[in-house]
Amino acid sequence: MIEFEDVSKRYGERWAVQDLTLTVRPGRVTGFLGPNGSGKSTSMRMVVGLDAPTSGRVLVRGRRYAEHAAPLTEVGALLEARGAHPGRTARAHLLALAVTHGLGRRRVDEVLAEVGLTEVGGRRTGAFSLGMSQRLGIAAALLGDPAVLLLDEPVNGLDPDGVVWVRGLLRRLAAEGRTVFVSSHLMGELAATAEHVVVIGRGRLVADTSVAQLVDSVAPATVRVRTADPDRLRDLLARPGATLRTPAPDELVVEGLPAAEVGEVARRHGIGLRELVEERPSLEDAFLALTRDAVEFDAGPVTR
Repeated sequence: MIEFEDVSKRYGERWAVQDLTLTVRPGRVTGFLGPNGSGKSTSMRMVVGLDAPTSGRVLVRGRRYAEHAAPLTEVGALLEARGAHPGRTARAHLLALAVTHGLGRRRVDEVLAEVGLTEVGGRRTGAFSLGMSQRLGIAAALLGDPAVLLLDEPVNGLDPDGVVWVRGLLRRLAAEGRTVFVSSHLMGELAATAEHVVVIGRGRLVADTSVAQLVDSVAPATVRVRTADPDRLRDLLARPGATLRTPAPDELVVEGLPAAEVGEVARRHGIGLRELVEERPSLEDAFLALTRDAVEFDAGPVTR
């Protein structure tokens, strides 16, 4: 578990994080979202003591990171893909970390195999692609078999196979009861991976909820129906809380009713349907709506 207790961080006159209180719980993948400059990276750095809060505190499993006797066995972090010395081999990089916690070569070989780098373990990391560096960073995060995983943009530079692999890895780690906190600008990927999401903007908490609830809070699902008798179906569905539109002669758009209920009403009254589709806003739609007023770097409208 990661706990932010009324945390603020200031650099000079600028507040990077303000009054942040949240709990990242074990057993699920929690996505961390925010526009550029929102304070995500600063928040993650404070978890592992790379930045100190100006006020408040951040606890990992009930203690500050520096208070853990063997921090690599408590928190595994990937905050910078190219964090290894370019002159060291992948295996040497992991061994240097391992000896600080009394971990042996066997564990280094295990994590190299888990991330698919066994074949290149003897190669200097300066020759690694971004995707290979990401895999090495994940190996380092897994090295101490920690209960908490903190990953900043872990799929950057990965090919589609690597993205799917990371998705499965994060889900498996969460299913094992670990705390998995992951940031990404790839909304579609987070929507497919995370169950819960934390959104910040200008250093302040904007949302702390499930992905489904976040999406539904911004815009409800819409049911689009194509039928030969849209007017009759519209009359049957009319009720308080339902919004009904007929944008085309054979089409009915329903808001406020689930697709299952629309389909059941049509079946019960013998109305044939050519199409029944539930359209939901995306996580990206919800994110943009929530953070519209919290964007620090706005390029403005595109001109042609």
